[in-house]
Amino acid sequence: MKPVLVIPTRYASTRLPAKALRLIHGKPLVQHVYERALAAQGFGQVLVATDDERIREVCTGFGAEVCMTARTHESGSDRLAEVAHLQGWADERIVVNLQGDEP
Repeated sequence: MKPVLVIPTRYASTRLPAKALRLIHGKPLVQHVYERALAAQGFGQVLVATDDERIREVCTGFGAEVCMTARTHESGSDRLAEVAHLQGWADERIVVNLQGDEP
């Protein structure tokens, strides 16, 4: 079973609000991260985890799989744990956390 890669992304960034949707060379930051994740190969699934409808809309617009999560998470790892639960992944499933602001 191939590992899965989850990109936790939120709109309410503390230092730079809406950072995930900021354009870099005409593409939102989250799209750059997603495309690099796909280019890495070796993953059975790549998806974006977010609590924000604006991010979901942008991500589905460029073809990303998105999992909506609660707004209460204090970290990307907490968001990742919710995704694993929502997706029904087994405890032994390898899940890679790729931060949504690291293209």
